Amino acid sequence: QVQLGESGGGSVQPGGSLRLSCEVSGNTYNLEYIAWLRQAPGKEHEVVASIGYRTGSPFYDDSVKGRFAISRDTAKRTLYLQMNRVKPEDTAMYYCATSDRWSIGGEWSRPTFYDNWGQGTQVTVSS
Repeated sequence: QVQLGESGGGSVQPGGSLRLSCEVSGNTYNLEYIAWLRQAPGKEHEVVASIGYRTGSPFYDDSVKGRFAISRDTAKRTLYLQMNRVKPEDTAMYYCATSDRWSIGGEWSRPTFYDNWGQGTQVTVSS
């Protein structure tokens, strides 16, 4: 099983940018997808973006499409989330999470698809 460590969270003004990182350690042999999820106060977890760990194919929730970019560097064993043109509604705890399963029918978009989570990093967007 892999271990995940998020960093890069903080406070940012609306319209600004932030880059989150997630360091991956442990055995990645069976890793199929790695994703960023978030949970805002009083709301359920939602998948922001996901990427095939081997393929590099990205998937985005409609709420961040065109503003956020997910990428991974397998040599550095690090996942990134570049957040641009952030909005107050992006305020949440952001988690890195992995799945060893193959996504069928959009399963990547469901928080329950991911069974290994990091501790999270807080992002606050306010003026």
